[in-house]
Amino acid sequence: MNAIALLKADHEKVKKLLTQLESTTERGVKTREELLSKIEHELLIHTQLEEKIFYPAYKAAGGKEEATMDAEAREEHRAVEDLVLPDLKATDPSKITFSGRTKVLKELLEHHIEEEEDELFPQAKKLLSAKVLNELGSAMQALRAELKKEAASGKAA
Repeated sequence: MNAIALLKADHEKVKKLLTQLESTTERGVKTREELLSKIEHELLIHTQLEEKIFYPAYKAAGGKEEATMDAEAREEHRAVEDLVLPDLKATDPSKITFSGRTKVLKELLEHHIEEEEDELFPQAKKLLSAKVLNELGSAMQALRAELKKEAASGKAA
């Protein structure tokens, strides 16, 4: 699978999970906890695929604009992982505050996804050959399998 197709499939999966989470109510505590756990798991793996494999190749193939886009995308990842997600996880799922924080997480991720799909991915297609994108996709699939295996065995991903 080509790297961009793989990342877009991840985006669709996370957007679907976020929509499901956003549609829950304060009474759906267990559902909220399960969905949030799935979202966190998907984001952690997706972020590593991008930051360890895709972004470095994109940045290396480009110039200053690509380096700037790489830095911005990584900062958006950091904001979600270090600030928004931990805050949401610490929020009582039976409270209305959880809904507000879920909406913020969804909006941040939708913005990030839109920038990648509308700007970064089209530029990556110009800079990287189909062969390279397929090689990156294969490397990303291998890393995903390794990360899932680690997560299943209880190790930190």
